[in-house]
Amino acid sequence: MKSALKISFIAVLLITVTQLHSQKKFKANWESLSQYECPEWFRDAKFGIYTHWGVYSVPEDESDWYGTYMYTEGHPNNTTHKENYGDPKEFGYKDLVPLFTAPKFDADEWAELFVESGARFAGPAGEHADGFSMWDSKANPWNSVDMGPKRDIVAELETAIRKRGLKYVVSLHHSWLWGWFPTWDENTDCADPANESLYGEKVASTAWRVEGERGYYKVDPMPSAKFEKLWLEKVKEVVDGYNPDLLWFDNRVQILSEKVRQEMMAYAYNNAAKNNQEFVLTFKRPDFPLGTGTVDLERNRMPDIYPEPWLTDNSISKQKWIWHKDLKCYPTNNLIDDLVDIVSKNGNLLLNVAPNPDGTIPEDQKQRLRKMGQWLKLNGEAIYETRPWLVYGEGPTETKTGHLADMHFDGFGDEDIRFTTRNGQLYAIALGWPKSNVLSVKSLSSTSFNGDIKRIELIGSKSKLTWEQTKTSLNIQLPSAKPCEHAFVFKIN
Repeated sequence: MKSALKISFIAVLLITVTQLHSQKKFKANWESLSQYECPEWFRDAKFGIYTHWGVYSVPEDESDWYGTYMYTEGHPNNTTHKENYGDPKEFGYKDLVPLFTAPKFDADEWAELFVESGARFAGPAGEHADGFSMWDSKANPWNSVDMGPKRDIVAELETAIRKRGLKYVVSLHHSWLWGWFPTWDENTDCADPANESLYGEKVASTAWRVEGERGYYKVDPMPSAKFEKLWLEKVKEVVDGYNPDLLWFDNRVQILSEKVRQEMMAYAYNNAAKNNQEFVLTFKRPDFPLGTGTVDLERNRMPDIYPEPWLTDNSISKQKWIWHKDLKCYPTNNLIDDLVDIVSKNGNLLLNVAPNPDGTIPEDQKQRLRKMGQWLKLNGEAIYETRPWLVYGEGPTETKTGHLADMHFDGFGDEDIRFTTRNGQLYAIALGWPKSNVLSVKSLSSTSFNGDIKRIELIGSKSKLTWEQTKTSLNIQLPSAKPCEHAFVFKIN
């Protein structure tokens, strides 16, 4: 008996030692951090949702940069603020916090909508650029538990989203806080040391330049050790307290020292390894070196198939990230076409939703998400768990590239086609329905494609399709009725 117990003990010990050795241990240097591998769940998921919702939603104005623009004399947000609340010298951003009460916020309702949309990962903006944490923060007294809603938004959404089997996302934008508010302006409440924990410590005046709809600070001096310490503490609170499956960082993290960036990544990766968690960290270039995390593009996409999985974050509105009374949403067709294009290039889409200040999601946004879910319910086999084909697609439409490029992109046409594969199955996804009722696929011509096409099916249609493969294209005769409203998926066997 003792011998058997001894053998069992040794076996368990060996298994434990093997598991410990198999776990990667990350050190705070780029070489060690390059051990990062994007997990399969992210490669398979393809579609996620996050939200821009916080104190900056209260004024119902058109910019999530309200906190800085309200202090910028002559800016529309400054004008609106004066009309609604008075001079920002008297009624500052801090005074909006008590108005952010979120009386109708229901995490389960949000999560149920995300499931209906077909999203596989979802979550909130944990802290935007405004210094207000949406979790029970010990490092930051300006948080959603001690002020405003008096609720832990990050925790409530974690519970609701994970309960439904989705992966959990938290986005962090708080590197922008350095120089975000005009702390150098003695005429504002931002310069009052008593408000430092919200507005950040006092910095020198910044050089300002405008790029399109958004502005960027060139900060001098660079962040202090005190700011970096608080920035890191906030990340650690989210990592330790909520263990997100995907931690998303906005750009401008590069203003922080290399040391603190490396320490943050090593901490997050080692926490995930300790919990046997398949963890994703996304970043915008050039904040971290390639290979140390997963690349994210803002309102932008890759021009071709990218060898590693990547992410693009776009909004349900072409111009804005937060809700306001004149918000205009993309047509559902554009949202689905964008998802298909991104997936064909080995990417994932993280779609921003813009809730009302009271915590409800507007009906027009709900409708679009549900229609995306209906499309994915029918055609999801060509999206989820897929991988790129030899080419991402064909067609005359050229997608724009570069930061915020999608703000100037008008969408795809009837001749645009994208390809995906899954378990050896090829899918051709037509982003329009040709008026000729013949879909011509040049990439599958007899000269371009060496395979023997035995069967072609249109998902959702019971019609038997006929086709002809010529030296210039594969010509598929379309049925008289469309199987759905948007992109049309052909299974090529």
